Amino acid sequence: MTTLTELDVLIAEDDTNIAAGLADLLRGEGYRVTVAADGRQALEAFRRAPPDIVLLDIMMPHVNGYDVCREIRRTDARAAILFLSAKSEEIDRVIGLELGADDFINKPFGVKEVLARIRAVSRRCLASRPAPAPDADGGAPQPFRIGDLDVYPAELRARRAEATIDLSLRDVRILALLHREAGRVVDRDHFFRVCWGLDHLPNSRTLDQHISKLRRRIERDPEAPVIIRTVHGVGYRHEA
Repeated sequence: MTTLTELDVLIAEDDTNIAAGLADLLRGEGYRVTVAADGRQALEAFRRAPPDIVLLDIMMPHVNGYDVCREIRRTDARAAILFLSAKSEEIDRVIGLELGADDFINKPFGVKEVLARIRAVSRRCLASRPAPAPDADGGAPQPFRIGDLDVYPAELRARRAEATIDLSLRDVRILALLHREAGRVVDRDHFFRVCWGLDHLPNSRTLDQHISKLRRRIERDPEAPVIIRTVHGVGYRHEA
């Protein structure tokens, strides 16, 4: 079953270190990731399960990134495509955009830049989903309020007065789960099932570290949290 804030990313990159680093980064953010080592594998993976976002190197064996982009755009105008390339000439960027790419990221790139670009296209993907029918899964995720924070899942943002807070997909899932279960304790296993997925091996440290980082961004006083409260030995709770 697909939840409202699940997004699939295909990484097509023949440099194994770059591919592994991007995969770890995006999985940590809450994306479902598939990695292809060359253009041929990328097209095969795309045909098997079309993703929401494609990170596409230009210089790859068998089929180059431009041709992969061209082939994808023949059948799919929806998927967001971002080129990753050491080719930094203006003509390379122009060719990529004319082929239908949504963005162009030059190598070497920083983590913050990649996340900012991917979050930007993620917002477009989430916002383009149709509004869900009542009690139905799928569709555009709807805003909600938790504590003094207004959360906008499709924007991957929260707002408090004039302040805007960027959120990851996983942050949104955690806050949405606590909002739905307001007043009840959410145990660790439930967090992992809903916010990490059934194939994730539970690790209390992973959850606690993520909650700690999220509190530093959303709580007025992270040392005395009111949005996400700890229930020692069990999990976390949000008081309605």
